[in-house]
Amino acid sequence: MPDASAWRISLPHTTAAVPLARALVRTALAEVDAPADSDTAELLTAELVANAVEHTRPGMPIELVVELLESGCQVEVHDGDPQPPGDLTAPSDDTHPDPWQEHGRGLLLIRTLSSACGHRSTPYGKAVWFTLPARRPRHV
Repeated sequence: MPDASAWRISLPHTTAAVPLARALVRTALAEVDAPADSDTAELLTAELVANAVEHTRPGMPIELVVELLESGCQVEVHDGDPQPPGDLTAPSDDTHPDPWQEHGRGLLLIRTLSSACGHRSTPYGKAVWFTLPARRPRHV
């Protein structure tokens, strides 16, 4: 596999962006027999895209970038809001999301299931990202 392959797509600012993003990640990982876990990548991508749709003003652009690396994959979601997301880099003290609430578990999932995650400013807002490590080869 080459050092890196990347896919970039603009998403609609609607809930339809979530299944579109999942499909792109699934397709990108399948097309090159990527070493990262597709199910986890889809789940975490869905969380990032849903957050972008929910927490940005209607009409703001949302973009998905999937980069496949020999060491795994990195997924970024760009949006037009410069406000950083909740704390992605470290768990907040010992509090856990309320299991009866509809919201509050997405960033916890991203922190827990990714090998790294974070956000950065961009000229048009921010990019929120996560990486997944390569799966260990299965021995037959």
